[in-house]
Amino acid sequence: MYVAQQLAAEVIEQVFAGRNLTVTLESIFRKHPDISAQQHAVTQDLSYGSLRFYGQSEALLEQLLEKPLPDQRVKCLLLVAIYQLNHDKAAAHTVVDQAVKAAGQFKKSWAKGLVNAVLRNFLRQKDTLQQNIASNEVAFYSYPQWWIDKLKVQYPQQWQAILEAGNTHPPMSLRVNQRMATAVEYSKLLSDAGLESQVLNSQAIILSKPVPVDKLPGFSRGQVSVQDYGAQFAAPWLDLQDGMRVLDACCAPGGKTGHILELADVDLVAVDSDAERLQRTQSNLHRLNLSAQLLTGDAANPPVWWDGKPFDRILADVPCTASGIVRRHVDIKRLRREADISSFSKQQAVILRGLWQLLAKGGKLLYVTCSIFHEENQRQIEKFLETQADAQQIPLAHTQHGQLLPCAEHDGFFYALLQKN
Repeated sequence: MYVAQQLAAEVIEQVFAGRNLTVTLESIFRKHPDISAQQHAVTQDLSYGSLRFYGQSEALLEQLLEKPLPDQRVKCLLLVAIYQLNHDKAAAHTVVDQAVKAAGQFKKSWAKGLVNAVLRNFLRQKDTLQQNIASNEVAFYSYPQWWIDKLKVQYPQQWQAILEAGNTHPPMSLRVNQRMATAVEYSKLLSDAGLESQVLNSQAIILSKPVPVDKLPGFSRGQVSVQDYGAQFAAPWLDLQDGMRVLDACCAPGGKTGHILELADVDLVAVDSDAERLQRTQSNLHRLNLSAQLLTGDAANPPVWWDGKPFDRILADVPCTASGIVRRHVDIKRLRREADISSFSKQQAVILRGLWQLLAKGGKLLYVTCSIFHEENQRQIEKFLETQADAQQIPLAHTQHGQLLPCAEHDGFFYALLQKN
């Protein structure tokens, strides 16, 4: 375990310095190719868990330290161990002993003794320490205070449920390729493979327990894809018809791209500014045995890549704070700043105005974010409608103003369907 604790501490340290969690994990694993599959899995679990509950662990650790630690990695190791002592099933003495061993790898003469003393002191005073932070919202919910305060204002009835949902493990949701099977038919294949599942609609299934994709029947030949249930609303709400010319803007990694092509035979152009991530879109389409015209380009600057032919449908899956998907991207709570909301809002407005010029008369544009903040969502749409006389918002079924809040079945998303009059 100490190797996983040591590597997780490295990961947390880099995330605290501003690096993306996924990128950091990939870098750490490349640097340590000799670790076992189990160490790989435990490192990832500890990294995610420690970041998910960092607010609580930091508040507890602050009570145990007389002065700031001179080494950030030792602090991160303590945060990992405190997370384990609060949330892991491992025996407390094992967590402490292994953390002390991990501290020995940092080549700091004082580290082992300090880690041992702090963690044993934590175990002795655990109940008191927990009581001391009971009224601390940052510690209780493990979110920045500005985030908590914003949700209180924007969702006065639901803010606690939203925060709590963001600290749960995300469900593994599947999208069944309707060209090959229905969800009911595919659920029988899962059952035959010993996998329990729940059918949500004609295409969506949630697994009782996550599994590697190679355990999913027919995955390699495109019978099923992994996609959050909330994200699966996008393609159907585009109201696609065979023969349409469709644009998928900001398409990578291609989940919605594939879904569009599963639903209708359309002329699809998929654009993304990141050439490397666009390759993931191509890989997904190849697995599904589907094809689209893939372009590297900035959705905010269509004249550079647009051929001048209008689109009947546009999916504008715009960059955002990703505040609705924090349980999948736990580092967002640590990395995001309140000022980022304004920055994303300005970028979204530019993209929306630019893409609107590409839409044919009578065509529809579906604006999508994975955010729960109003500034990026309905307020953004209302500002657009104030200045765009030929735009009309069409109500969407099963949502309140197009907002899906994170819950047991799906993450948080916002949808707005606009038609050009």
